Amino acid sequence: MSTEFEDISLQEQFEAIIQTEDKLAIKKFLDDQNISAVAELVSEFPEYDSQIIANMSVHRAVSVFKILDLAEQKRIIQELPANTTANLLNELPADDRTDFLEELPSNVVRELIKLLDVDERKITLSLLGYPEYSIGRLMTPDYVYVYPWNTIEEVFATIRKYGKDSETINVIYVINELGELLDDIRISDFILNAPDKNVSELMDDRFISLHPEDDQESAAEIFKMNNRVALPVISNTNQLLGIVTIDDVLWVASEEFSEDMQKMGGSSALEEPYLDVPIFRLYKKRIIWLLILFIGETLTIAAMSNFQKTLEQVLVLSTFIPLIISSGGNSGSQAAALIIQALALGEITVMDWWRIARREIKSGLLMGITLGFVGFLIVLTGHLTLDVFGEHYIRIAFAIGTAIVGVVVWGTIMGSMLPLLLKKLGADPAASSTPFIATLVDVTGLLIYFGTAFLLLKGVLL
Repeated sequence: MSTEFEDISLQEQFEAIIQTEDKLAIKKFLDDQNISAVAELVSEFPEYDSQIIANMSVHRAVSVFKILDLAEQKRIIQELPANTTANLLNELPADDRTDFLEELPSNVVRELIKLLDVDERKITLSLLGYPEYSIGRLMTPDYVYVYPWNTIEEVFATIRKYGKDSETINVIYVINELGELLDDIRISDFILNAPDKNVSELMDDRFISLHPEDDQESAAEIFKMNNRVALPVISNTNQLLGIVTIDDVLWVASEEFSEDMQKMGGSSALEEPYLDVPIFRLYKKRIIWLLILFIGETLTIAAMSNFQKTLEQVLVLSTFIPLIISSGGNSGSQAAALIIQALALGEITVMDWWRIARREIKSGLLMGITLGFVGFLIVLTGHLTLDVFGEHYIRIAFAIGTAIVGVVVWGTIMGSMLPLLLKKLGADPAASSTPFIATLVDVTGLLIYFGTAFLLLKGVLL
């Protein structure tokens, strides 16, 4: 890099050099930057995004394209010349290419597939044939395989010949003449043994594998439990179809986490970055849940209407409604968040429901008694300082404290059991979002509150 650029920012350097329209100078500048830095330039200068990709070597362009947001990828593909698009798509790893194509309209996919080489086209069509969110969509056919009769010296010759195009060479796969998977061996095992030793002498016939129809989320759990960087994907007849690498699984886990967070916030999942979602689509994603929650809250009105006479006779009860509602809603939201996270991490299953229920009842009682005691003290302090609760303030304090215990216990039960129920029914546990739990507990919490007050104050204030 020339010294004239040393004291200015990368963005300023880029702006200066892009104005020269000197393709060789632009290419040299871009090739001198880290991949992540070039990706930042694409994001900051969308008007030059296709020029940035077009002026890089195809291998570096692919590395940048892979880490861009979907909206940026779509925009670049639309702007690139057909021959540059063909080179880019053909160089993309099969799994990344499939992941990109499945986000596009079918008519666009058909046109882009025509640009692929014959072999790459067959691979892509095969991967697109697997169910959405299956391991088959993440699978790549780029791996190194050897045979049991190969020597370690021959293995290294194979790695030198084919390893460049492989997704990873950390693990080498052993197959027979029928293409059936026999074993997977870490490259360190080859390095630490003599060159004349046969592969069969290193085999222990133990390996962990996936099937192309397996769910991507379950695969992420298998990766975590077994500490692997790649896993083989086999057919029902044990044919080695491809491999899945940890970087793709981590990408899926990141997308699932974002989707769950959006659902837990009371919104449908967004398929694009927030700022790229059109306003009307954002409205449609959010209004459905808001309508459900709005209608649900009308049940709160119905519950309060049924206890109108109770409220008229003991007006002080109405002042504690926000306290009761928040206690139940917060405890339910807490429990739901913990259970959803534990389900996602594989720490619990639906079969653990009774153990979970017992734990939540116990913790709900402890939290409820604590909050109920604080509520009792609030009434007691309020009476002693402001004299607002009358001569039966002890009964009122006891009724409010008891109601809080009941509401908190009920909230924890609802918050913990609803995600498990949805999981059992095959739905997404994140759909039992915290706003939904809070709304549900609001209604039932009021019933518990007024019911408790009616029982404990009947004959005295009612």
